[in-house]
Amino acid sequence: MTSIPPHKPLHLPGVHGYADHKSVAAGELLRFHVSSDRAYRLSVCRLGNDVEGRSDDVELHRFAPSAARVQPIHPGSYVHVDKGLPSVLPLHGLTVECWVKPWRIDVRQSLVGQYDFPAHCGWGLFIEEGGALGFHLGDGGAFRADALQARGHLAPRRWQHVVATWNGRVAALWIDGVQAGQWEAAQQVRPGPAPLRLGAAGVDGRADLFVDADLLMPALYDRALKAEEIAQRFAQRGLVVPPVRSVLACWPLREERGTQVADASGHQRTGRIVNHGTWMIVGPAFEPARVGAHEDAESTYDPFSDSTRGHGLRLASDDLYDCRWEATHEFRVPGDARSGLYVARLRFELEGRDADYDITFIVRKPVHAAPAPVLVLCAVNSWLAYASTPFAKNVVDDPVWPRRAAGLESCHPQAPAYCSYTYHRAGQPCYQVGLRMPWPNASPNALYDPEGSGFSQWARLERRLHVWLEREGYDFDVIGDIDLHRDPSLLSRYQSVIVNGHSEYWSTPAVDGLDDYLRRGGSAIVLSGNTMYLRVSYDEDMTVMEQRKVNGPDHDETVPPVGPPAGPFGEQYHSQDWARGGRLKASGRAAADIVGLETAGWAFADGEDFGVYHVAQPRHALFNEPHPLGLAEGQTFGHAPGGGLPRAIGHEWDLTIATLARMTKQVPPGASLPVPQQNIEVIAHGIRRVPGRLDAYLDCFSNLTESLDGLSAEMIYWERPQGGRVFHAGAVGAAWVLGSDPVFGRLLRNVLYRFGVQLRE
Repeated sequence: MTSIPPHKPLHLPGVHGYADHKSVAAGELLRFHVSSDRAYRLSVCRLGNDVEGRSDDVELHRFAPSAARVQPIHPGSYVHVDKGLPSVLPLHGLTVECWVKPWRIDVRQSLVGQYDFPAHCGWGLFIEEGGALGFHLGDGGAFRADALQARGHLAPRRWQHVVATWNGRVAALWIDGVQAGQWEAAQQVRPGPAPLRLGAAGVDGRADLFVDADLLMPALYDRALKAEEIAQRFAQRGLVVPPVRSVLACWPLREERGTQVADASGHQRTGRIVNHGTWMIVGPAFEPARVGAHEDAESTYDPFSDSTRGHGLRLASDDLYDCRWEATHEFRVPGDARSGLYVARLRFELEGRDADYDITFIVRKPVHAAPAPVLVLCAVNSWLAYASTPFAKNVVDDPVWPRRAAGLESCHPQAPAYCSYTYHRAGQPCYQVGLRMPWPNASPNALYDPEGSGFSQWARLERRLHVWLEREGYDFDVIGDIDLHRDPSLLSRYQSVIVNGHSEYWSTPAVDGLDDYLRRGGSAIVLSGNTMYLRVSYDEDMTVMEQRKVNGPDHDETVPPVGPPAGPFGEQYHSQDWARGGRLKASGRAAADIVGLETAGWAFADGEDFGVYHVAQPRHALFNEPHPLGLAEGQTFGHAPGGGLPRAIGHEWDLTIATLARMTKQVPPGASLPVPQQNIEVIAHGIRRVPGRLDAYLDCFSNLTESLDGLSAEMIYWERPQGGRVFHAGAVGAAWVLGSDPVFGRLLRNVLYRFGVQLRE
């Protein structure tokens, strides 16, 4: 846990917590970090077989009762510079220059300065409420209203070049090379003792007034730039570092990763980014055509070879990726603990009733222990991507999380509430989520829309497979896809791997690890939909997960996109590894090439939206060996008795490339239809006969299209030409029906048998 300079705190009501690791090996120490405004009791439990409740969870340890202790969070990203301008020496001239793309102009925000209200107010450049550009020239002491002047108007979501000048007598403000106003300012100006900050100012000694903006090439000069110099700097579009002479500091922001921001002036005013920020942001000179006309078009684009790209840094007033809470409890997982899903369960009183708050974590089998035949992969990346309300208001009953990951009601209006499906508060697309944060959506009690259907995703959905395997007598180990990212070679220890749930987000090491495992003769059972669709990466200490969704090159960035929140075209390159993000197939790792199917659409408006499987090949071995299922062509399965809920085909689903090609009406410029995989056997069709209100069918290029008579998913068996065998159920709801549909259960037993997996003795 790294400390940060004094920072505006936010105290949250309610009970919240997280573990220092999302996945831990048996025998290892795990720390829990809790903030609670009331007394609570904490226990550690292994989840039992009661998916809908907690009746048979096994308690491993119970801590002594804990008193209330609220630990604040400190949201807001900015750059802190230890070496500011000398505090007591008066300035004889000053220019502050920066390119800025504001995401909001409705509140006061600080762009750059040495300013700490009310006691140490030196100089500062601000976005004033309403969008005016403000310039403060003080003596470093107490605030004086006459030291601040505001002129001009900044537009939101557009790059603008801003300059503030002062020659000792006259101050002026400039926007895009045009003077926005000037005034007499024959006064003494001292920086004062306030820290130098980019993207924030101080209030009562703490960082505050955080900017919601993209910054590029901020620079300070010891004199007032002339009009022709300002015009030249504007024409250079933020691509040229100013000559060192007269420059007090300049941050070109070329690092594109990490927390350090170098000063190119020679004065060693190195900055440190607090709360991460977002790198790899395109600047005002960027030309989208250099990347390509479409995300799926083949491209040799290298962001570091593009002289027009620019180096922007995105800051947000709600940026937070590590709560930095002190550990409140420690627990060493027993060395013989079974692999599976566990929780740290906080029980407390809420509205006169007992309420539970679960901190979910995975216990892995230690590397020295003999593996089980089957490895079950939890979709931790997706759990993180959907963690839209980390500080959700506590509730007693099982919460239903709204569709499109809108999130539950937050416990505080200023608490961060963004994820891969929601924007930052000011409208910035979310490209990153933190792991040292609560994730109440991963609780085993979390349901998901449509309300009343009983559907869930994340841990609650995936537990149905765990419970079924246990009841049927199969030995299995559990890991998260985050563990597969760390060590792709661990698959080699297992006879078969099961990809479970809503396994949408994959890192390239994990994809390559599964492909290599299959190439060596392994087998995969995929009980997932929207599988292996979007790429993620992690920072070096595995505390931040990154993903990048972007709009097309012609999208109007002043209008929110239709569909999942996405950023400007060109920003699909990750800061963790500088590789292309977005859909995995755009980076050369199409899911269809690995597991045979590709994402094909979604629907989750009503419970009736869920469809069922229809048998296509009743004589196929998987329907007959060793347990004959007695199915005829067209007969249905993947539903509760009588055809009721749960039903498998809903939420999101996958189809073969051959079928997607039939649904593709237009090939984007620069793209071509992919070649269908060979040897795939479609053994059942997942069909939704009645269209729903939120249906979306996608073609080969993830563009909206029409269904083929309700065909939504395909169930396949694939002996890959490159090696390995795959059974793919093609729908998020596949595991949902386990325990409700005996036919689907017997089919899964046949699949495991075909892949050589035996019941435990």
